[in-house]
Amino acid sequence: MALVIGGWFVSKYNAMVPLEEGVKAQWSNVENTYQKRTDLVDQLVGTVKGAANFEQETLTGVIEARAKATSTQLNLEDASQLTDDNIAKFQAAQDQLSGALSRLMVSVERYPELKANQNFVNLQTSIESMEAEVLHERKKYNTAAEGFNSHIKVFPNNFIANFGGFKEKGYFKAAAGTENAPKVEF
Repeated sequence: MALVIGGWFVSKYNAMVPLEEGVKAQWSNVENTYQKRTDLVDQLVGTVKGAANFEQETLTGVIEARAKATSTQLNLEDASQLTDDNIAKFQAAQDQLSGALSRLMVSVERYPELKANQNFVNLQTSIESMEAEVLHERKKYNTAAEGFNSHIKVFPNNFIANFGGFKEKGYFKAAAGTENAPKVEF
């Protein structure tokens, strides 16, 4: 009987390990996507600087937001890192970079010679594509976290998860204010 119970316990525990590793792998995909976007920002800023006598404040804002976004990291070796609060801090830094990029793109509208520059057009398209990829990877992370969290919360898995040190993973949430539709005026 002890052998049967021990085998059952081990099989339940072993089912949790790949789920947790899947969440960690998907988190790494999210970080990789953000890093790819961050790398594109350097190219974008360089292109903009070279093609226009641009507002220094806007470029400085993008550079500072990029620095903050790259300095906010989560350590996956510490199982308690993927909490709602830590993910919210990570997301806030990334949202700051998104906002700075949006302001940069709006400012670019005043520079027709920059908009005509093929390098800039290519970078702008790449950044738009990266934003879509970021959203996709965040959604996939939330799906992986949901599967893991559901698995460790059901009875009797919750006992085994507590014994094994498996902790609930946080989720990406919408940025504050996105529940309100933007006001468009003509």
